[in-house]
Amino acid sequence: MNDHQSRALHFRSLHIPGEPLVLVNAWDAASARIVAAAGARAVATTSAGVAWSLGAPDGDTLGRDAAVDLIRRVVAAVSLPVTADIESGYGDTVDEVAATVAAVLAAGAVGVNVEDARHDGDAPLRAVDEQCARLAAVRSAADRAGVPLYVNARIDTLLRGAGGVPETVARAKAYLAAGADGVFVPGAVDPATITALVEAIPAPLNVMAGPGAPAVPELAKLGVARVSLGSSVAQAAYAVAHRAAEEAFAAGTYDALADAVDYGTLNELSRG
Repeated sequence: MNDHQSRALHFRSLHIPGEPLVLVNAWDAASARIVAAAGARAVATTSAGVAWSLGAPDGDTLGRDAAVDLIRRVVAAVSLPVTADIESGYGDTVDEVAATVAAVLAAGAVGVNVEDARHDGDAPLRAVDEQCARLAAVRSAADRAGVPLYVNARIDTLLRGAGGVPETVARAKAYLAAGADGVFVPGAVDPATITALVEAIPAPLNVMAGPGAPAVPELAKLGVARVSLGSSVAQAAYAVAHRAAEEAFAAGTYDALADAVDYGTLNELSRG
């Protein structure tokens, strides 16, 4: 067994219902190292944060090469397992999705998020059969590479108002049968909804948390296996830049920078 396979198996082992893996999503090498230094057990990327940092909007607009290059940089920056948010796979066809996964694996990642949202205006979500084919392509690509990739199927029913718990559960079961290992349901923050999903979905449940969501200990009691902060950390970081700019240009002061990470700390983290 090689190191890549070992890291993939270790990452799988971290998904325990009731003992959630907490992922503070990173978008570049520096944010990945900050998260790792704070005590993370794994590092996850955020597709939105990655896209913004590279000058593109979120929503399947970033090119595969740019996305994979960023994943490679994050993997190289930390010794922890890295799982990558690859949006819907950076490809229109199943073969293109498989090519993306092969490249992501070559970059060193051990997990991927693959979402069923559409961004072309035709419908809010892909048809179940279409998404199952894409997930099967992800699994096949990982099998060919010999890496036990953790495939996290993201279901955007709640986030995009395209269905409730029954539709979410139906999609979850179909996606698991197609090769997914876990299910990610952003927008599930109500305890009753989370409980219903945990009870009905026969796989580790990942939820997205942030201000107003139940705290990690409460999510643990509900049976959640993975908690992601998503794009919110990148948004908060960019909020500092926004406030600092407005303050400097208007009042000519610098109070927004008062709680900055120490220069020396960042420099040391950057040494690897």
